[in-house]
Amino acid sequence: MLQKKWGCGFIRPDRSDKTLKFEVRKIRDLIETVLPHFGATPLLSSRQRDVVLFDQICRLVFQKRHLELDGLTEIVNLAVQMNPSGKRKYLASEILNSLRAGEGIVYAVGNHGIT
Repeated sequence: MLQKKWGCGFIRPDRSDKTLKFEVRKIRDLIETVLPHFGATPLLSSRQRDVVLFDQICRLVFQKRHLELDGLTEIVNLAVQMNPSGKRKYLASEILNSLRAGEGIVYAVGNHGIT
């Protein structure tokens, strides 16, 4: 129903917990459709704070700030504030320490990396 109402996203099976997940990955769909929904109809739990942080991160990505060292640093600092009780694969300090001033940020476009 969400996919039909919002006109975006897809449903995928999650083998780890044998459930179905609804995902929206296109940044434009997140900014123009999904996040405005949660602005107009906020969650009534502490997760709403994560939605606000996620909104900020999406806007930075939409502005292509994730391709700049300062922007990526800002995104990492916002992301670590989300779901504080959750497990993390990497610490923020590990991510930020791996970034070097003056280096380009490599990102994937199709099957080709671009700096």
